[in-house]
Amino acid sequence: MWKTTINYNGLSEFEGVLRNTTAELHNPTESRSLSPVINQFRSPLVATLLFAFATASPGCGHSTQPATKPSAQKKTTAATLPPVPESREADDIARFLAGMPGKPGSPFTDLEQTEAWASHRAGLDAGWNRLDGTMVAGLQDFAKTQLSDPALRQAIVYYPFSGPDALYATACFPQNSTYVLVALEPSGTLPSLKQLSRKQDLAEYLAATRETMGSVLGRSFFITREMDRQFRGQVTDGLLLPILEVLVRRHNTVLGFRYTRLDDEGRLIERDRSYKPRTPYGDKGVQIEYRSDEDQSLHMMYYLTINLDDEHLRTNPQFVKYAARLKGAVTLLKATSYMTHRDEFSMIRDLILDNSQAVLQDDSGIPYHFFNPGTWKVQLYGEYTRPYGSFRYLIQSDLQKAYQNPDARPLPFRIGYGYGKVNSNLQLARRIEPMAEQRQAAN
Repeated sequence: MWKTTINYNGLSEFEGVLRNTTAELHNPTESRSLSPVINQFRSPLVATLLFAFATASPGCGHSTQPATKPSAQKKTTAATLPPVPESREADDIARFLAGMPGKPGSPFTDLEQTEAWASHRAGLDAGWNRLDGTMVAGLQDFAKTQLSDPALRQAIVYYPFSGPDALYATACFPQNSTYVLVALEPSGTLPSLKQLSRKQDLAEYLAATRETMGSVLGRSFFITREMDRQFRGQVTDGLLLPILEVLVRRHNTVLGFRYTRLDDEGRLIERDRSYKPRTPYGDKGVQIEYRSDEDQSLHMMYYLTINLDDEHLRTNPQFVKYAARLKGAVTLLKATSYMTHRDEFSMIRDLILDNSQAVLQDDSGIPYHFFNPGTWKVQLYGEYTRPYGSFRYLIQSDLQKAYQNPDARPLPFRIGYGYGKVNSNLQLARRIEPMAEQRQAAN
């Protein structure tokens, strides 16, 4: 973590705010409180001073330890990430591929005049308008009425088995400053304008890109076999592009990004493009900084490529350490193929239960019986009879019984498996006693 160990006794109150901002600018998982700090000082001059002070402050690169324990500091010093490099390139590319007009100065102005792009925009506008009026509107209302507790909105949003589903995370928790998505698919790279301009058939390429959004626009989740067919070099080489497209469609401006990986201590560090991962699935990732167009708040989104089954986690202590430091996170689980119902996913299940302050999931998440009533209070939403489709055999009789309780609340929108065909369910499990430590330090 990036916190200075110098004694700042005698600093003014403003300098004290700067000192705290220094730590949170450089620590991805503590950036959750950065936006309120910046919002407190709206003056552009003051905001500039905040960032300048944070960048130049001595002591950056040291973990947080009392100044009276220098030996402990030396032992726990860890690699960390500096501020994300500012660049509009990712925003320009994301807007073009998402079917949104570029901002002034966009290098895609000429390509936006083509018939291929006009058709691309029309198709995506129709799909997003339809989704915004149904599931997204329902999630936004749900978030306002059921997820408004400050403890939830100040937490890291942790989303294992996410694929590129930045939509669900940001719709449920639009105000949170930090999101961590983890899935099996590669993180991918950002193509250049030159690479996109060289596409021999722009209409065909844009149609394929449009198809990568088909699952989330038509079903509310990404289908694994389609991701295997689309995000491993066939349309894109990973999930960076679809994540960026979702973010700009959700009324955000991408400020910059970087390639990341985990070091031996399970902390995120910058990754060189030539880096070869330790395992076939690796621990490559991306870090994206973006700003809300609606309220100008700042946010960080991380994606990591990790195989989450026990066999692979046993040989990946780096990620286990990383996940264990997500103490106090709000965990999302949706359309997981019921992975955590299986014994071979017990490690990620235990990590979630041990470190989350809350879990928001559908019935494909952690089985109901794991939420000990002495530890968790579970609020039920929607309807549950049995899983949909090929998962019908994974019936949870105790969850069926729980849904007979009149305390179950309605869920006036559909989401997850069976989207548009059967009624949906969500469960919000919250830890009864506050966690002894809710310090989130995944960097």
